[in-house]
Amino acid sequence: MTDRRTAAVRLQDASIGYDDVPIVSRVDLTVRHGEAVAVLGSNGSGKTTLARGLLGLAPVLGGEVEMLGAPVGRLRDRGRVGYVPQRHTVSGAVPATVREVVSVGRLARLGLLRRLRAADRVAVGEAVAAVGLADRMEEPVASLSGGQQRRVLVARALAAQPELLIMDEPTAGVDAASQDALAEVLARVSAAGTTLLVVTHETGPLASVLTRAVVVDQGRISYDGPLAGAATGHGDHHCLPADEMVRPGYRLDQPTVAVRSTSGGR
Repeated sequence: MTDRRTAAVRLQDASIGYDDVPIVSRVDLTVRHGEAVAVLGSNGSGKTTLARGLLGLAPVLGGEVEMLGAPVGRLRDRGRVGYVPQRHTVSGAVPATVREVVSVGRLARLGLLRRLRAADRVAVGEAVAAVGLADRMEEPVASLSGGQQRRVLVARALAAQPELLIMDEPTAGVDAASQDALAEVLARVSAAGTTLLVVTHETGPLASVLTRAVVVDQGRISYDGPLAGAATGHGDHHCLPADEMVRPGYRLDQPTVAVRSTSGGR
């Protein structure tokens, strides 16, 4: 059995679903700190429900589900987990700038009623720079392309400096340039030691970042191993050494990613 201290995510005999109907059934899964894992599967396979169960957005109907050593829903510091939802764009009734949207990510660390401090404002700026949008900080998010809005959502999650980053279909609906920019961001985040759990139906440009694949099929895990063995058709990939030292989570004082183009990042 895996030592719980080395597990960023742990599911044991876990069932997750809605209205007492399991979509994911009796799953065992452990993701170690620092791993970069793709959760693969066709539409309706249960992969998104699995992620929603980790985040407390879908009920755990049985078994054990833990994140960062705490049962789901009981993690005291929610800023330790970042989440990029499946929607492709940022929308809202009130116009907001890039800075304002990304600043929301700091609330997970501060609490809803606390004001941003100088250090928080620096963290927000560095998160935006990390996704290559530093020159768009004061622009309305609605004026950005779909791919750029997707990167704003990533920056919002990174602003909290999470130890675990969960992303749901991060490359869906955006063009190749934004996919490549996202791959560069996640490569830097992963290299800094943050655990990545990426739910997707294809690895695409993220194949160079993700080293392990978990395939969900009809609510069960049908494969768990190196990405190359998941029959995704994306070529050869290599796992990190098993004895690699676990590093601390992503810190926004790490060097930012050099995105090749900010003007065409759609």
